[in-house]
Amino acid sequence: MEFDSPRTRPTATVRPSAAAMEDENARFIWRVYRWMSLGLGLTGLTAMMVASSPQALSLVFGNRFVFYALLLAELAMVWTFSTIARKASVTVAMALFLTYAITNGVTMAVVFLIYTARSIADVFLICTGMFAAMSFYGSVTKKDLTSVGSFSIMGLFGIILAGIVNLFVRSDMMSFVIACLGVVVFVGLTAYDTQKIKAMNVIGNEGTDDDTKEALNGALVLYLDFINLFLMLLRLLGKRR
Repeated sequence: MEFDSPRTRPTATVRPSAAAMEDENARFIWRVYRWMSLGLGLTGLTAMMVASSPQALSLVFGNRFVFYALLLAELAMVWTFSTIARKASVTVAMALFLTYAITNGVTMAVVFLIYTARSIADVFLICTGMFAAMSFYGSVTKKDLTSVGSFSIMGLFGIILAGIVNLFVRSDMMSFVIACLGVVVFVGLTAYDTQKIKAMNVIGNEGTDDDTKEALNGALVLYLDFINLFLMLLRLLGKRR
């Protein structure tokens, strides 16, 4: 009688149940939200600290070179984040995400110079409610939101082009229309991006460095959706000083 060697004996592949996969996806989305919330908290805290410091305001907004250098640094960090996060250690990926959040907070201090603190707080609460509702919808709906995402991305390009034109035209009406369209675009992107982030989670790697990097990538996407939705709502509802 012959027996199979343990080394050659085929092993059965155990596939996680649908419920287990859904639970892991839910935990992943919460990790994304936690990183996003941490980023938003750092941005808000940094913005308030800079806005309350005459020296910091003078350094950042009194010198165009410093201000535009910060903006370019932000763009560079966003464009390269996925590539760097994939190749670098998880510590570097976390540091880059937090550095971006802080840098964005420095430039967003201008919001506190233009709008009253009360209106900023009110708009933030409105934005939080809208974002939470659309992100929840994106995470639970079974409907494919690809068409919503495609429409929103096209709308985003339209907003960018219109914004460039309005730099020269300086039309209040165009600015109002851009803000209205911006709210629609980023509401749609919030739902679409949440669904996309949930789908990109790799089942089975929970707790690994790769899992943390995936969560950081998702957090950055939703962070940008929230910030842009907030700025569009602020243009519509914010009370200027």
